[in-house]
Amino acid sequence: MGHHAAQQSMTEAEPASPAARPHATRPARFMVIAAHPDDADFGPAATAARWIDEGSVGWLVCCTSGDQGGEDPDGDPFELAELRETEQRAAADIIGYAGVSFLHAPDGALVNDLALRELLVTEIRTFRPDAVLATDPETIFHGGGGINHTDHRAAGMAAVDAVYPAARNPMAFPNLARSGLGAHRVRRLYLFWSNDADAWVDVSTTLERKLAALRAHASQISDREGLEARIREWAADEGRRIGAAAAEGLRTVVLDDDEIEGPGAESLEA
Repeated sequence: MGHHAAQQSMTEAEPASPAARPHATRPARFMVIAAHPDDADFGPAATAARWIDEGSVGWLVCCTSGDQGGEDPDGDPFELAELRETEQRAAADIIGYAGVSFLHAPDGALVNDLALRELLVTEIRTFRPDAVLATDPETIFHGGGGINHTDHRAAGMAAVDAVYPAARNPMAFPNLARSGLGAHRVRRLYLFWSNDADAWVDVSTTLERKLAALRAHASQISDREGLEARIREWAADEGRRIGAAAAEGLRTVVLDDDEIEGPGAESLEA
């Protein structure tokens, strides 16, 4: 489900001399919230791999299990969901996440409602990340053409609403606090598949890990060589913005800018 829109979302950057410096901030703990299995790997996987290599701890949350991600209307959606969860766990191991959560919302029908928000707040308060990475919910149409999947938009907005104000509000879902999951302040959002990226992470050393993770999603990829060539091209285009061989672009939203985020991190400016 995720990769068709993801391919359209990686719009070609203008070839130019570097106009920005690489994003140097690294959260000590981060959570990626995605709609489907494979979204995170088509999205910020190389960034996640680099941060993990440098000492961060990452966790992946998939709102659905991708049970509509096939071409056979007679196929068993439960079998497909099980296959896609297996593929995502294998991909997550390649990137280096500490774990994966599946929320089992219905694929193609994801809704940013209180039920999903409570599940996401539970995940956030349990893992307690410094930063959350999610799809940019303001991206309806991709810059280079194409429509952003409705589940991507819903997952992105649900993540934003879970981060602020719900996860940091002790009176939101008080049953969670009573069970030991107290309020937690996520300090920064990174939004991927955005038309308004303002930070670029040098992923020259981890782009191959992203491609290896994508290969784990065999049920979703028909033209592997063509896909990998396009991703390399997009990463190179983004890299030119910061003078790197490869980069991933993110839109940053700073909620709490009062301390250094991670060990060895530079200032919180992009």
